[in-house]
Amino acid sequence: MVGYDPGSQGTTLSPEEAALAGSGSGMVTRALISPFDVIKIRFQLQIESWRTGEGKYRGLFQAARCILTEEGLPAFWKGHLPAQLLSVCFGAVQFASFEFLTEVVHKTTQYDSQTSGVHFVCGGLAACSATVACQPMDMLRTRFAAQGEPKVYRNLRHAVSTMYRTEGMLTFYRGLVPTLVAVFPYAGLQFFFYNVFKQLLAPPPKSSNSGGNLKNLVCGSGAGVLSKTITYPFDLFKKRLQVGGFEEARVHFGQVRHYKGFLDCGAQIAKEEGLRGFFKGLSPSLLKAALSTGFTFFWYELFLNTMRNLKESQRAHEQRKDE
Repeated sequence: MVGYDPGSQGTTLSPEEAALAGSGSGMVTRALISPFDVIKIRFQLQIESWRTGEGKYRGLFQAARCILTEEGLPAFWKGHLPAQLLSVCFGAVQFASFEFLTEVVHKTTQYDSQTSGVHFVCGGLAACSATVACQPMDMLRTRFAAQGEPKVYRNLRHAVSTMYRTEGMLTFYRGLVPTLVAVFPYAGLQFFFYNVFKQLLAPPPKSSNSGGNLKNLVCGSGAGVLSKTITYPFDLFKKRLQVGGFEEARVHFGQVRHYKGFLDCGAQIAKEEGLRGFFKGLSPSLLKAALSTGFTFFWYELFLNTMRNLKESQRAHEQRKDE
């Protein structure tokens, strides 16, 4: 069960244990979905329309073949180290904050912590706190995934030192405003729809078959697709802003643009690329969202249940020893 459950009869877990489960979930999920993330970012940063055949990348499978041919299999895991650091940190802060916030809401207000509305608000706030903590790692991940050959950054240390020296400290927080604007509804909707789907697919009260982990995977995937579709343009704005000052590494991919900020980015995209421009890379993004959100909730609940079972087994063993 995600979130504070006042009716739980089993062993309760601490926020630290929720953070551990969240970080483990983020780590495993990131390793599995990294190729889709790289393809999604390449489409988001492409100015030319893929429908007219002008762009370097014209479709999901064509892009995958192009990246594989030109850059090799490891290219699908470009920026994997900062991405893993991001996922571990984000998962830990987000789920620990979510468990804490739902418990606070239940104990200090008249609202039930297991309602979808509470999950929307707490999920959004938890993601915002995780975003502020992890934004520098997201920036590094985007830079690594966006660069082609020859590489601008040799490794993580070189990237950090180069960006700090040439662009300043604030560069690590580029795109933070659209990120926060997008992440609150996106994460809130993830938790909201996950809760809704779990309730819709809940087994009858007397049924012994709850669907278990497969149901968590399906509910998470559905929640990811719906929430990503609704909030997608903000994710595209964030990626465009994050590669500002990085244009020299993008030239051989196609046209590059300079954006003065969030509003200017939206205005230029609307003027030059039209409405479709706000949804470039949506197909790989939806595929990634379905897998990412599905696996995130799947692994999180699996790790929570594993820790809960271990604690209960340990407690039962200690009780037998006392007898």
